[in-house]
Amino acid sequence: MSRKIWFNHPASEWMNGLPIGTGRLAAMVMGDPETERIALNHEWLWRATDRDRDTEGRSHLLPEVRDLLLTGDYENGTIKGNDAFGGAGGMSGQPNRVSPYQPAGDLFFRIDHGEPTDYRRELDLSSGLVSVTYEASGNRFQRHCVAHFAHDLLLIRLVAERPFGGEIWLDRTKDPECSISFETSPDLIVMAGEFIEGLQFRVEVEVRHRGGTLRCDGNRVVVSDASEIILAVNIGTSATGHEPLQECAKCRLPQSDWNDLLNSHAEAYAGHYGGLILEIEAEEPDLPTDERLAAALSGEMDPILPLLYFNLGRYLLLASTANGELPPNLQGKWNEDLNPPWDCDYHHDVNLQMNYWPAEAGHLQASTEVLFQHIERFVPHARKVARDLYDCDGVYFPLQTDPWGRATPESYGWAVWIGAAAWLAQHMWWHYEFGQDEQFLESRAYPFLKEVAAFYESYLLEDDDGVLQVVPSQSPENRFAGGGNLPVTLCVSATMDIQLIQDCLGHTIRASEILDVDDDRRIAWRSILERLPQAKIGSHGQLLEWNEDFEEVEPGHRHLSHLFGLFPGDLISPERNPALWQAARVSLERRLAEGCGQCGWTRAWASCLFARLGDADQAWEHLVHLITDFSTESLLDLHPPRIFQIEGNFGGTSAVLEMLLQSYHEELHFLPALPGAWSSGEVRGIRARGGYTINMNWTDGALVVAEVTRLKDGTCKIKAGDSRYEVRDAGGDDIPCTEVGSLIIFDVKAGETVSVRQVR
Repeated sequence: MSRKIWFNHPASEWMNGLPIGTGRLAAMVMGDPETERIALNHEWLWRATDRDRDTEGRSHLLPEVRDLLLTGDYENGTIKGNDAFGGAGGMSGQPNRVSPYQPAGDLFFRIDHGEPTDYRRELDLSSGLVSVTYEASGNRFQRHCVAHFAHDLLLIRLVAERPFGGEIWLDRTKDPECSISFETSPDLIVMAGEFIEGLQFRVEVEVRHRGGTLRCDGNRVVVSDASEIILAVNIGTSATGHEPLQECAKCRLPQSDWNDLLNSHAEAYAGHYGGLILEIEAEEPDLPTDERLAAALSGEMDPILPLLYFNLGRYLLLASTANGELPPNLQGKWNEDLNPPWDCDYHHDVNLQMNYWPAEAGHLQASTEVLFQHIERFVPHARKVARDLYDCDGVYFPLQTDPWGRATPESYGWAVWIGAAAWLAQHMWWHYEFGQDEQFLESRAYPFLKEVAAFYESYLLEDDDGVLQVVPSQSPENRFAGGGNLPVTLCVSATMDIQLIQDCLGHTIRASEILDVDDDRRIAWRSILERLPQAKIGSHGQLLEWNEDFEEVEPGHRHLSHLFGLFPGDLISPERNPALWQAARVSLERRLAEGCGQCGWTRAWASCLFARLGDADQAWEHLVHLITDFSTESLLDLHPPRIFQIEGNFGGTSAVLEMLLQSYHEELHFLPALPGAWSSGEVRGIRARGGYTINMNWTDGALVVAEVTRLKDGTCKIKAGDSRYEVRDAGGDDIPCTEVGSLIIFDVKAGETVSVRQVR
């Protein structure tokens, strides 16, 4: 159910195309029956003109900036802080040095026939296969496009009931900074490119045919009387120091028929995508996706449309990472523009992190490897920049960047922020929390956590009262009245920065306990936590975003940074700090009442936050608005004015997971925000902190049974609330349980499945 996005017309524009990807390669399929355009990308194809950029020593400027901010001169402190640490781009009017992500070009093919009829364009999320079928001139045509997971190639098959002809070629949008050359033979089309002072790349299309003939006409291959054409698209770059041809040579299409190729892809694809299945008991309209979207926008109930959106989100993360070396950027791996919005870069102040919110719980944990490689790629230079800018130990990560591992701040007015590394570290901890891999914890997660902790140990400034302050600090991309005219106000100890430190040091302490190392460091980290500023509640009952109850310049600002501790963090909970729990809700409601939520990823975050709060109705409402108000017809996420930006897709996927299961502090909470539209259903393969994999089904809004399997021996804790549960082992025998407050606690053994039933 709900695993097909389909239309009865071709895509009218690139953003309405159907995406495919192996992680390394990506393409957007338009589906034009006469002249098809398949827009091509390679994850490492960035201009790379400043890939060796660096910082110089600036730490001697820090005392003056701190003095201004600590005395309340936020306007001058912000200006001086940006002059010292903000980078050359952004509001300065000068270009930054972040490389823009680039299109590789386009594959075109034209088929000779008359007016097409009975047209259908479809993406099957259960297989990753894009199909275009139609009839023309009395001939039935089919084309299939797949990003082949086993062979790491983009494959296109053209077939018809009777022999057909046409032509095939490559091209790229004219770019004065990129030279292009072509080589063409009947069975291979090559387009080679080179950026001025940047990368080289090579696009290859191998052409195989059954029946008929192939010949060259300039840079085109002309097909006559073929019964089948298979195109294998490969792309190579010089990003890793090798010739593009060398990369292409690593992935070649074997001599196999189409069915064998599909079977080998299906096996590899299922190994990634098939780990989680969600089914909802509701009728799915037999309508094209754009018509369903239009109906939902007009107010018609379609409870299965969010399920389709969820399935697409899992697919997009997989298609962005499976055979990749880089995490998805602002547009995943899909971009057609030479000058894409925000350079199609990596933003570390929510966007990249949101891409990975659904990875662990959504049974796509393998997709995190490229994120961890991205983090580790930056560490050597991040150490240098921490020393250059702030004379600090540990690592500094920039707010925005590209794939080259250079930690330079680049945007005047925006970039003076020291929280990025801590937020990224959260994902390394999650990977341990969900997977319980102590080798990963010891060799990768804990070393990075220690690097971030070391930065804070040397960055925090003790005030006259013995409180450790973050100076300069910011609430990402936001400002307050009295802080000047720059887009972001620098301040002292913004709430998010304090929460990030608490999150990071808390996980670092826990990791050191698990690994039984660094007792002395643990004492120091606990001391820091004890001396950080306390969270404050403002005059409206809201959780303060800054250290004072400042007037907000944009009360409906798109960022919800100060609610990090509620979600995606685990610092705020109704049991541990109920006053902050309520204050966080007030902050969320006030911001939304002032117009927050006018971009896709903000709506997604709001849906996640309401799910965390247990408010099913509001979580559902914001998820539906995310889909209806901020999606292309192919359900890709939008940022105003109409820009594809992928993290909303992933944030919406995470919101669904939060509605179904929460596991903060390794306490399982079944169906914490189940929407009424999904009153009956089933999920298999959802993952939880503590090393759990869980299958659940529910009816009329109540859990029927949860099958709980844990990776290690241990104690299972279930948040029962007002519900009553019975717990049995695989043989059906009752398992002794202890009740502590609202928790049901019992022992579990590694690999054994325990059934938890709700007693009505």
